[in-house]
Amino acid sequence: MKAIYPGSFDPITNGHIDIINRASLFFDEMIVAVMVNSKKQYMFTTEERKKLIEMEFSDNEKIKVVTFQGLLVDYLKQNNIKAIVKGLRTVTDYGYEAQMALTNKNLYEDAETFFIHSTEEYSFISSSLVKEIYTYGGSLSGYIPKHVIKALEEKIL
Repeated sequence: MKAIYPGSFDPITNGHIDIINRASLFFDEMIVAVMVNSKKQYMFTTEERKKLIEMEFSDNEKIKVVTFQGLLVDYLKQNNIKAIVKGLRTVTDYGYEAQMALTNKNLYEDAETFFIHSTEEYSFISSSLVKEIYTYGGSLSGYIPKHVIKALEEKIL
């Protein structure tokens, strides 16, 4: 069975990577969907975000990376995908993600959302936090992969 893990991934964090790796143990194919949200301003372009994720999972044939703009359920229907994977860090995440899961189910009755709790080690990491730490010169070791740190440094320069 295929599953999709949608997100902005601006940039991908070790928390995202942990959820993807853990979810890939339960599905035949994990599709990481780099989504475009017109309400967000991104540090990395869609293609840059896709490339950074592909670099991380280049040795895992079960994980595919795609880009998509529009409703997630449209992508699900077009690609015969029924499983959505979402990571949860906090109760606040659950409130938002539960609403999205119910909306997706309403729009596409075959869609099922599977929630995976983050491990304690990554429960506080977010892409927004990573960008803020980087902006103020803090260390990102343990938050994002080394190749993503390098890409951030190149982006800022």
